[in-house]
Amino acid sequence: MSSSKTNETALDALFSSASVLPRRDFLAAGAAIFTAAVAGTDAASAKAQTTVTDEDRQHMSQAIQLMRQAGVIDKTGGPFGAVVVRDGEVLAASGNSVLRDNDPSAHAEVNAMRMACKKIGAPNLKGATLFTSCEPCPMCYATAYWARIEKIYYAAAWSDYADLFDDSNISADMKKSYAKRTVPVEGIMRPEAQKVWLEYRNMPEKTRY
Repeated sequence: MSSSKTNETALDALFSSASVLPRRDFLAAGAAIFTAAVAGTDAASAKAQTTVTDEDRQHMSQAIQLMRQAGVIDKTGGPFGAVVVRDGEVLAASGNSVLRDNDPSAHAEVNAMRMACKKIGAPNLKGATLFTSCEPCPMCYATAYWARIEKIYYAAAWSDYADLFDDSNISADMKKSYAKRTVPVEGIMRPEAQKVWLEYRNMPEKTRY
């Protein structure tokens, strides 16, 4: 039997075993799948959300008070405030102090997390909640990530003050390739740095945080 004849026979067998689904049934099936997918997404979203308590609102109120204190009254930095809480205890609370300290990293969230870590004598805050008066910038979120913060609550969103601070711009900038970022990033001397990583990796006692 020729190769073309064999292919025709295989195709005939394939199509003879296929079933045709009426258009109405096809649309109904598609709608059912879509509904199930949306329901699953809503269920996952609902599961991710937690009930905000009066105690949570009290902590956020403190963060907002610190926000006003820092930005409007003391003018130590922008209007940002943050509170770190664990097991119902306020571990630390701080406002932004970028202008007072001449420190671009002295955001309220970073300040509060630094204070909290010093208080408990550990470089992480596992099980703690961060209450911040404003949606955390990429730096503050990254710090919370490294600190193993369990949850973040924020009040004002980036869009509420986009005309004054670059939080959303930084987030968008970080999604660009290194060469296209506002601050270009370029790698050099990788082999030399890799040697140090090899040394560190071979250490019998090394810290992972």
